[in-house]
Amino acid sequence: MAKCFSFTESRNQCYRYSFSHSGLKSSTVDLGDGTVMHCWVPKSHKPIKPNLCLIHGIGANAMWQWADFISPLISKFNVYVPDLLFFGDSYTTRSERSESFQAQCVMRLMEAHSVEKLTVVGISYGGFVAYSMAAQFEEKVERVVLICAGVCMEEKDMDEGMFQVKSADEASEILFPQRPEKMRQLLKLTFYKPPKTIPSCFATDYIDVMCTEYLQERKELIQALHKARKMSDLPKITQPTLIIWGEHDQVFPIELAHRLKRHLGENAELKIIKNVGHAINIEKPKEMYKLMKAFLIDQLPKSKQAIHNNDRKAD
Repeated sequence: MAKCFSFTESRNQCYRYSFSHSGLKSSTVDLGDGTVMHCWVPKSHKPIKPNLCLIHGIGANAMWQWADFISPLISKFNVYVPDLLFFGDSYTTRSERSESFQAQCVMRLMEAHSVEKLTVVGISYGGFVAYSMAAQFEEKVERVVLICAGVCMEEKDMDEGMFQVKSADEASEILFPQRPEKMRQLLKLTFYKPPKTIPSCFATDYIDVMCTEYLQERKELIQALHKARKMSDLPKITQPTLIIWGEHDQVFPIELAHRLKRHLGENAELKIIKNVGHAINIEKPKEMYKLMKAFLIDQLPKSKQAIHNNDRKAD
């Protein structure tokens, strides 16, 4: 019998309405090489505002991970929220799976929307992409926010027991659950205080809607992220960078936050949020936004702050 109601699809519809109501519109760009990128973009781009690109993680699409942050940010920035390749409506027929290629595609997408300078914010896997954008396009990326993004991990870290999982394949089975018990395992891994119970019908519905498309390609993203990764190969980005981490992150342990801070030195500041795991954007969205605001808005020169305030009044 056909399913008559999907809680997950209903949430998708609510998020679409919320994004649209906030002043964004859905846009799809064909990059011309077998790659198509979807992005939420401003309905009305305002040249007086700086540009901000929010990059989601591996767990869901752009809407699910950034819904709580659009309204406060859109009054201050031209906000762009892309779906990475193999999430939402973005895909490629090419074989590349690296975060470097993801970064190139996001930047080409931004260029298609006439965005020349921007700040990038990336959460988890999105932080790997944001970091790569900052490294590859130093003249275009002005500031960087990395949230629970283990860009400093090395392949040997997994062998040495740093992570809860023992291999990239095991990580993929949890990150892209195909059974309710794996969904529960994902919540336990990513939340400091996971839900005590989740009915199998809700877990199955979420899996059917969010975790079945491009499954093999997504697994290849994880494999590419982990394989032969070395600190010696990681470039040192020069943009002002804010690192935000959950005190009890089990996906990317907090040691990686300190490792990244040491790698970037004085260009970076590290902020640790207490009593939260990897899913900061869900468990502690207010605390996460407060740190983002302090870095992205409050540290601006007074002249630019005045522009923000005047533009907000005009809105």
